[in-house]
Amino acid sequence: VQLVESGGGLVQAGGSLRLSCAASRSIYSINVMGWYRLAPGKQRELVATDTSGGSTNYADSVKGRFTISRDNAKNTVYLQMNSLKPEDTAVYYCNAKQPAATYWGQGTQVTVSS
Repeated sequence: VQLVESGGGLVQAGGSLRLSCAASRSIYSINVMGWYRLAPGKQRELVATDTSGGSTNYADSVKGRFTISRDNAKNTVYLQMNSLKPEDTAVYYCNAKQPAATYWGQGTQVTVSS
């Protein structure tokens, strides 16, 4: 599965962005689709996941501000990010997990200015 992220950019604190992750094939049966982020000097952090069964999970730092969703018809996963903070600045990566393999996108930069 090839994953291509888009939607990153520069936004002021308090603003919103929507990231998209387009997959090269159907994501209907992919066990877990997720978003991770990597900020300079920090370890990679799980941001949000969405399972094929419809459950979602969020990092405490983004709960109530970010929403993950998937559109199986478009083979796309989204991350709606509201009330952005400077500490949300990072490269955001899309991730797809199957029992036998894990796939990553190339990442999209999100920069939040104060």
